[in-house]
Amino acid sequence: MTNPDPAMDRIAIWQRWSLIIGIAASLGAFAAFQINRAEFLRSYLFAYLFWAGMALGCLGILLLHHTVGGKWGMVIRRFCEAGARTIPIMAVLLIPVLVSLGTLYVWAGPEGARDADIQSKAAYLNVPFFIARAVFYFAIWTLYAFLLSKWSAEQDRTADAGLAGRMRALSAPGLVVFVVTTTFAFFDWIMSIEPHWFSTVYGAMFLMGLVLEAFALIIALLIILSKHAPLRDYVTPQHLHDLGNMMFAFTVLWAYLAFSQFIIIWAGNLPEEIPWYLRRLAKGWNAIAVFLIVFHFCLPFVLLLQRDMKRRAGLLLKLCAFMLVVRIVDVFWVVEPGFYQQQLQVHWTDFLLPVAIGGLWLAALFRQLRARPLVPLNDPRLRGAPRETVAF
Repeated sequence: MTNPDPAMDRIAIWQRWSLIIGIAASLGAFAAFQINRAEFLRSYLFAYLFWAGMALGCLGILLLHHTVGGKWGMVIRRFCEAGARTIPIMAVLLIPVLVSLGTLYVWAGPEGARDADIQSKAAYLNVPFFIARAVFYFAIWTLYAFLLSKWSAEQDRTADAGLAGRMRALSAPGLVVFVVTTTFAFFDWIMSIEPHWFSTVYGAMFLMGLVLEAFALIIALLIILSKHAPLRDYVTPQHLHDLGNMMFAFTVLWAYLAFSQFIIIWAGNLPEEIPWYLRRLAKGWNAIAVFLIVFHFCLPFVLLLQRDMKRRAGLLLKLCAFMLVVRIVDVFWVVEPGFYQQQLQVHWTDFLLPVAIGGLWLAALFRQLRARPLVPLNDPRLRGAPRETVAF
């Protein structure tokens, strides 16, 4: 018997296995919590930031697509909407961090109360305001995700041409709000791990990284599902080429901001700024720094300059999978030296927690993806199926 909807069936299989793996890893994570709470929480924060970044990256791409109206976004719109709708789940998964601030953040513990420099920032770095800001961030992000998904579903039902303009009108200022709120969120959640240090570039740099990782995941899923209807009838090599260009752009933006931050801090050589890099260039951590220079920038930069890399689905799929690995290494390098400052330390929970949170998040993503058609049915850019098909 012919399978009536192989794409949705494949997503259902992914959802089931993601949930099974996520639950199994979560049981192991619970055991890890009982063994060493501090180590568990540090790994949890690192894993959470990677997967929360994935959900936020989906929302950022969705806002960008509605703002600029590029055809590249038409074929990934449903993936972005599904990812954005997982943001409330990430709000719930932040609770273990919020109830453990004293363990994770120096400023929230007794040591912070004795530090004059930290006390000078107490108006901003205090537990009630930290939690209130997190609630505010998630309320804003959830509102944007809800409205854009709601109007998109309404467009499917009614074919109302005015809904595209409504989504654009919301997304243009919303993109500015998104950049500001995510920047401050990463100031709070990551930069304040080392409260004596600060960088105005930091939030924007991390934002470029999370959009890049979201693009990598979405493009990978798009390529796999484009073997089946309905995406098979719409995805073309030109779409992949455009999406590859977006990955290239955010790779360059990430590298530009990372290098700008480094060169400014190196030139300034201020005692409150330079320790951040000294820790990340200490024994063991320096090898990861070299890895990121080569594989987060140099290699993808060279590969994405090539036309064939962006137009051949199989090659682009491999690069996307590789970039997901590189991105999680980057988040690890950014977060963990704040806790382990002398030399590189890798614990088994650093492998377990990303699998646990990732399994649960991917299960939620696939569930949301199954809830809507894989293409926006009444998007005017869908008129007329393309003749050129994707080459693997």
